[in-house]
Amino acid sequence: MAKQDIYEMVTNSIIEAIESGQTGDKFKLPWDGEMVLPENIQSQNCYRGVNVAMLWAWSMKKGYGSAEWGTYKQWAEKGAQVKKGEKAIKIVFWKTIEVEPSADNENGKTKMYARWSSVFNADQVDGYQEDSGNGEIKRVVQADAFIKCVGADIRHGGRRAFYNRKEDYIQVPCPEDFKDTKTSSASDNYYSTIMHELTHLSGAPHRLDRTKGKKFGDDDYVFEELVAELGSAMLCCMMGISSEPRADHAQYIDSWLEEMKGDKSFIFKAASQAQKAVDYLVSFQEKIELAI
Repeated sequence: MAKQDIYEMVTNSIIEAIESGQTGDKFKLPWDGEMVLPENIQSQNCYRGVNVAMLWAWSMKKGYGSAEWGTYKQWAEKGAQVKKGEKAIKIVFWKTIEVEPSADNENGKTKMYARWSSVFNADQVDGYQEDSGNGEIKRVVQADAFIKCVGADIRHGGRRAFYNRKEDYIQVPCPEDFKDTKTSSASDNYYSTIMHELTHLSGAPHRLDRTKGKKFGDDDYVFEELVAELGSAMLCCMMGISSEPRADHAQYIDSWLEEMKGDKSFIFKAASQAQKAVDYLVSFQEKIELAI
């Protein structure tokens, strides 16, 4: 399939998925660690609303790598002990109470009121081991060859995936930390993460010179994330990592489009830049093949 056909197929499929609302269940990044939706250790439910923002902000401030949280009692029930001197963060939850019938309210009714709860991150406790990746990475020869041709400095370790623009290197979690998700295998998730970061790498000032964004969540930051995820989806199709655009790409992009107040046209501009990024990255492989 021609590159242009792949570009159009990926873009149109993702737009269709977003506009139809069929973007699947709640989205989690495909490795264990930071920027996953914060989750309660006992219920295994993700926190919602303002609690998500509070827990993310606290995690970033404190440098926590885990997404799991619980009260002192909940950690104790898991056989873990909150470390001495650790401070909790307060979150809000809602309780429902029944109001007795009265002259003004014959049938009675329910009322909701806010309560505070104090929770600790898994990094603040001893004696608890998070689940590791449950998948198995299978090497994709074409993708490995492509990554080698690009020649990027890719480092493995830690709980985050990112491109360090200042020092020009990519950091991704170790292969064994990736896990199977509902939409794809651990191997697919590993390679798509690298493709995402390679797309970021293409936008460096001495390469395609895309605007990075000054802070998390501003328009330029959102635009660059759209470019990177579209670029990842295109490269995955080209490398045979997935036979068609995957639902999790649409889920990720949809989350950013929501931040942009549903501006669907924004994706077309990002798709154009993603095409340029993919062409740039693929050119390394094409130059080597021509030289052989």
